[in-house]
Amino acid sequence: MSAVDISTHTHDHNFLGRDHRRNEYRVWLVIALTASMMVVEIVAGTVYGSMALVADGWHMSTHAGAMLITALTYLYARRHADDRRFTFGTGKLGDLGGFASAVVLALIALLIGWESLVRLANPVEISFGQAIAVAVVGLVVNLVCAWLLRDDHSHHHHGHHHAHEHDHDHGHHEHARDNNLRAAYLHVLADALTSILAIVALLAGRSYGWLWADPLMGVVGALVIARWSWGLIRDSGGVLLDRLPDDEDLPAEIREALETDTDRIADLHVWQVGPGHHAAILSVVSSAPREPSHYKARLAEIHELSHITVEVERVSVTA
Repeated sequence: MSAVDISTHTHDHNFLGRDHRRNEYRVWLVIALTASMMVVEIVAGTVYGSMALVADGWHMSTHAGAMLITALTYLYARRHADDRRFTFGTGKLGDLGGFASAVVLALIALLIGWESLVRLANPVEISFGQAIAVAVVGLVVNLVCAWLLRDDHSHHHHGHHHAHEHDHDHGHHEHARDNNLRAAYLHVLADALTSILAIVALLAGRSYGWLWADPLMGVVGALVIARWSWGLIRDSGGVLLDRLPDDEDLPAEIREALETDTDRIADLHVWQVGPGHHAAILSVVSSAPREPSHYKARLAEIHELSHITVEVERVSVTA
């Protein structure tokens, strides 16, 4: 009996986002910037006896730590992209990193909120000049970091297909969302927001003597950060649990491409396996069944489908 050559029917399971390496590099750069700023603030604060400087430095350290989750997630996902033990590749690791980061963000919001409420009850003396200078420098660093982490290539897609049992397309969904990068971006944005609110509150405090403005802005910042955190927990958690977003119309597109008078989809599972990559398992019942490759060819236009498994079953049509 001659051996069957399966080489044309096998494929990789690399579902990393298209800008994976670029995003990873940018996150490391942002960590370096944030950590440098953090050290400068803590040292300067200790030397000049400014509590505001020291506090902001330690606050930055929590964000640097959270961004480390993002960077290490990218690194691990890339290094294990071809590890067969990850059945559907490591594309979803970014969502796990995003989820972990979002939990840290929620804790930061809780701490800022609590500290602000304590300050509201017991106002402390503020060295306005120093504190404003710190907030402005912090804001500039955060805006540079936010610019580095903006997701500016998430609207491109391109694709190529292999003709085999599990069809592949390394294309991109137009709304490919990298929750790992989004987590790092939100941490930087949260830092920028607290800097902006602090500047506004400190200017009001210096001009009108409103000591309560600073902790009040802290509460506002905490609420906004908590809301961002919840959005990220919901979206990344949804991907981890194979939940499709409400605006995802992939199942409808698949049905539209395949269903005819003779062909019907009896069972359909669609889920995300990485940024811009989706997998589908479908069962087609037909009175005139064709090879699975025929049905895959009909789905070739759907770029965000990267892994398709088709099961075909004949049904007899009763008059």
